Amino acid sequence: MLRERETELACVSAALRAAEEGTSSSILLSGPLGIGRSALLRRMPALCAGEDVRVLRANAAPMEQDFASGVVRQLFDSLVAGAPEEDRTRRSRGTDRLTAPGTADSRAADVPDEVPPGPWPLPAGLDPNARLLILVDDLQWADVPSLRWLAGLARQPLGPRVVLVCALRDGEPRARHPLVRQIAHAAVRVLRPAPLSLDATRALIRERGDGPGHEEYARACHEVSGGNPLFLMSVLLGTAARGFPPTADHLGQVRALRPAELRERLASHLRTQAPDVRDLATAIAAFGDPADPALVAQLAGLDETGFGAARRALNETGLLTGAREPCFTHRVVQDAIESSMTPAERERAHADAADLLYRSGRPAEQVASRLMAVTGPGRSWSVPVLRSAADTALRRGAPRTAARYLRRALLTHRAQDTGRARLLVDLATAERGFDPEACARHVVQATPLLATARDRAAAALRIPPVLLGPVPPATAGLLRAAAAELGAPATLDEPARELALRLEARLRHAGHESPGELASADERLRELGEDPPLGSAAERELVAVLLCAGTLTGRLTAAWAARTANRVLEREPATSAGARTALPLVVITLFAAESFRGVSSWLSTEQQTRRQNTTGADGVLLFAERALVLVMQGRPTQAREYVERAMAVADAEWRETAVLVLCAVATELRDPALGERILTRAHGGRPTGLAMTASLRILQASVDAQRGHRARALENLLACGRRLEASGWQNSALFPWRPQAIGLHHRLGDSRAALALAEEEHVWATAWGAPTGLGRALRLKGWLLGGQGVPLLREAVGVLRGSTHSLELARTLLLLGRRLGGGPEAEAALREAGVTAAACGAPWLVEQAEHGLGTPAPPPRTAVLTRSERRVVALVGRGLTNQEIAGELGVSSRAVEKHLTNSYRKLGISGRRELADALPA
Repeated sequence: MLRERETELACVSAALRAAEEGTSSSILLSGPLGIGRSALLRRMPALCAGEDVRVLRANAAPMEQDFASGVVRQLFDSLVAGAPEEDRTRRSRGTDRLTAPGTADSRAADVPDEVPPGPWPLPAGLDPNARLLILVDDLQWADVPSLRWLAGLARQPLGPRVVLVCALRDGEPRARHPLVRQIAHAAVRVLRPAPLSLDATRALIRERGDGPGHEEYARACHEVSGGNPLFLMSVLLGTAARGFPPTADHLGQVRALRPAELRERLASHLRTQAPDVRDLATAIAAFGDPADPALVAQLAGLDETGFGAARRALNETGLLTGAREPCFTHRVVQDAIESSMTPAERERAHADAADLLYRSGRPAEQVASRLMAVTGPGRSWSVPVLRSAADTALRRGAPRTAARYLRRALLTHRAQDTGRARLLVDLATAERGFDPEACARHVVQATPLLATARDRAAAALRIPPVLLGPVPPATAGLLRAAAAELGAPATLDEPARELALRLEARLRHAGHESPGELASADERLRELGEDPPLGSAAERELVAVLLCAGTLTGRLTAAWAARTANRVLEREPATSAGARTALPLVVITLFAAESFRGVSSWLSTEQQTRRQNTTGADGVLLFAERALVLVMQGRPTQAREYVERAMAVADAEWRETAVLVLCAVATELRDPALGERILTRAHGGRPTGLAMTASLRILQASVDAQRGHRARALENLLACGRRLEASGWQNSALFPWRPQAIGLHHRLGDSRAALALAEEEHVWATAWGAPTGLGRALRLKGWLLGGQGVPLLREAVGVLRGSTHSLELARTLLLLGRRLGGGPEAEAALREAGVTAAACGAPWLVEQAEHGLGTPAPPPRTAVLTRSERRVVALVGRGLTNQEIAGELGVSSRAVEKHLTNSYRKLGISGRRELADALPA
């Protein structure tokens, strides 16, 4: 069904009504390629259905221009078909006489271009009073005798009741033929169908039976096609043929689609254009749009006049946009142009375009984009330009594009020398963010070609470290060889010392699963003193590695580790360059030490800085780290949002650190469905080391326990614990297998084993000193000791008040209130547990607190408060006044009032009285 062509059809209907009253008319239907002129002509006979109107139709074609009067013969074929034999013979003879008045010679060569005056005869047997609707498509291809006849008809109709409608495509060279121009000028109306609107696009998608179609999908189809019906139908047919439903998930496929049928149609059209027009189209395709007009004209070999005429022709035919710089309306136009060229012609055009861009001083990336289409050896300046373009691409955050430029440069530079080595190192630098294996391979290839030990050391450091994952033997061997060749840091000058320290950091981290290497790292850290030197990036990287080793073993204290790690962050800007070193290991230390204020600020800065340079794996890690900060701050709802964003990063590799963090978040959220999703996604990756294996086992045990498979969960946890201890990894803040195993031992009836593990956890947590770990250890031990454990639970509450983990505080308060069995202290503990849980968005804990108090409560409030707001609200729940709260927190009364006002607004209440009503009991 035609869409948005009512105006054109109404105009023809009005002309037919005027013909009935004796007024003939001529109408010209024009427009660019694909606008729907032919479809409109096919629809017009239906306008006179059931009326006494004879419809004569003809379609002109380029291959039939030598067939004299071919179009006229088509028009009157419908009169001959179906008539008696005698009438058919008579009408055929009448048609033969249409070539010229008064002559039977039908050869086009004998017919003058000038149309002689006088009436033009009707075919024999045709009623002179009959209404005629004469439709001629592609007028520009009509043969000369037919054009003469149509020109005479337009100027002096066959009779008083004729409507002539001719379709003429814009931009065609033959549209300038004198006879075609006479027919066009004789038209009383010129109809130009407009591009389809977005509403019409939606309607076409719906008509195709694909449903209403997503709004963004419809907008993408309309944007890509520009409302041109031919382009739009090609896109819809192409997506349907590939099985893409009209949803928002396939916007990329719609925009990237290059329908083959449309390409062939456009190529056929371009072959009919004048040589200057084809040359201009080829030049635009060679430069890639948008293209500089002056350079395009130079490549096409056109002067200013010729360029303007050829450009107008391409504009009129609908292949160019109206922009100042020549630009194709659709990328398939360029495909059509290139498909009509031989490989040698394409190669020459792109090479000449690159040469023109280079000689005119254009940016390196613009020149390189043309060199990428050249398969030959290239010019003498190709390699420097490609390297410069790669550097620009890296700076704007496009490493894959940079790698493409450098691979092309390597094809040109074949000599095995330092120049090739530099290209290989640059390529490795581009690849390290998205293809670490290729990065290492290219560094290995470059190393023998480098002249000095410093160059070889710098090249080895281009290989990014595998954070908490296994280091490939080839990489470890390369690092050792570079470090041995360079020498001890103390004997080197400053630049070489920086390289040596960074190599030491990488080699020490390569042994992070070896107890001996971890012990050596601990000794090295102690050698650096209470305040390790952090003046250079290499010193900071080394300290980050040593801190991580001490964190894994638990041989440091959380307070000292957090202080030193924060000193590293204070001196290290959050840039994308740091992401390719071992520096991000400092975040692991800060997580374990519960120093979330510094890491949260640094992550926010890093996320902004690396937004343009981040890969899929980097994005997953950033979202996961943000989620862990939020869950440890008692904000599970926002934490879950970041986990979902991490899982939504398509086709991203989940590396060891990201898996460790996501598993920790899922374990804290205690959501088995979420845990299963993370396990399914993570297990699809490549084999990896202890950190990922342990994290997945702990999460799997958590899921199994929540699904009721306690024995299997405990077995997995104990196996995981044995492997961690064999490697020297003792820190439960990173791998909390003991807290889970304690609970499972107790629930399975082995209280002795549970208590032994709880004692071990308490000893470790006391030595490490992080408040959440210590408070949890005290809670577990107090839980196992029954009534004798109340002092431990009180101590746990006191410790956890200094922690950011509000949910752990709520759990401990809930357990304390239950163990106390009644009285003011129990009621206060349960009330505070409910308030804290409600502020964190944990309605299940609110319900348990209310149940312990034995009273129904209002629906749980899940508004998320800040840490300061939660502390203030919790103190209100304990019955403190604003002045008392200010004294306990060390702030002003005005600050307390501000936090309370914000809390009232978030909880939807008006004051302290309603806050008290909202608390349990």
